[in-house]
Amino acid sequence: MKFSHLLPTILVASAVVLALPTETTESAEIAQRADSSLVGYLGIFFLGNAPNIYFYLSNGNNALSFKGLNKGQPILKPSSGTGGVRDPSIISGAGAEAGKKWYIIGTNLDIGKTTWDKAQRKGSLSIYIWESTDMINWGAERLVKVENDNAGMVWAPDAIWDPSKGMYLVHWASKFYSASDSGHTGNPGPDQIRYAYTSDFKTFTTPQTFISASSSIIDLSILQLGDNSFARFIKNESATNVYMERSDTGLFGTWTRPGGATSYIRSGVEGPYAYMDNQVQGRVILLLDYFGGDGYRPFTSTNLNANSWTDADRSSFPSNLRHGSVVGIPQDKYNALNTKWG
Repeated sequence: MKFSHLLPTILVASAVVLALPTETTESAEIAQRADSSLVGYLGIFFLGNAPNIYFYLSNGNNALSFKGLNKGQPILKPSSGTGGVRDPSIISGAGAEAGKKWYIIGTNLDIGKTTWDKAQRKGSLSIYIWESTDMINWGAERLVKVENDNAGMVWAPDAIWDPSKGMYLVHWASKFYSASDSGHTGNPGPDQIRYAYTSDFKTFTTPQTFISASSSIIDLSILQLGDNSFARFIKNESATNVYMERSDTGLFGTWTRPGGATSYIRSGVEGPYAYMDNQVQGRVILLLDYFGGDGYRPFTSTNLNANSWTDADRSSFPSNLRHGSVVGIPQDKYNALNTKWG
């Protein structure tokens, strides 16, 4: 979510975790195996001042090569709420919905109709949701309120399946005002990461705080490495950098930061999104949005116990893509997407 261009670029480390990284567990490493059932990738993004959802299909099973679908025109345009969607995330169904359902969720915000200050004080507390059983037909969006009225906004929603709960954990960034400040005219606290559970993306549990810090944090993305191992990527809004943490004890376990408490991956970036390579075992691709430049750039790593990321080949990666997401897809879905919009 782009707001940080209005803030000074200072390297203030988030105070979320101060522990040192743990060793990778054997089970987590095994789980990072390539998936032969996936033959390509679908990426969904918004484009700068065009707050709609655009689809990009990989060229074959290349995790770094994409082409725009629908002749570069948007696939989904919201008609409710603000009429603009940012930070779209596509979530593959899990549990009983595995291989049968996909969801797209996003921020309800058209910044061209408001200001960044208003968007944080009296912004939408609802998220856009689309769902599909075939990745082609998405129907009309619905707006679902997920946050309480003391919040100023809900930004960059994303979700991950929590195997310990058998439900989807949906998370987003919000900042909060005093309950006595109903007009949200005073000073709020720092941005924090909130969450709620859902089984259908229609009803949600009461929101709670997932991650808080002394400085504002937004744009959380979580990658599952194994049954109980996860990596999460967060933007320090004050420092305008993105850092990574790892847990081998579940989503609510002990999170540690590889490289130390002040380490980060890159500065001047936001909207991190990580996905596994379909073909190369243990290879992770990380997208970072250079909000003051040409949008998403890809990076790779094969060791999530170290703060070591390599600039990836960008020769076939589109420029000017903004905060979005990528999911691996099987042959029938790849063919269907290519036939419909290729």
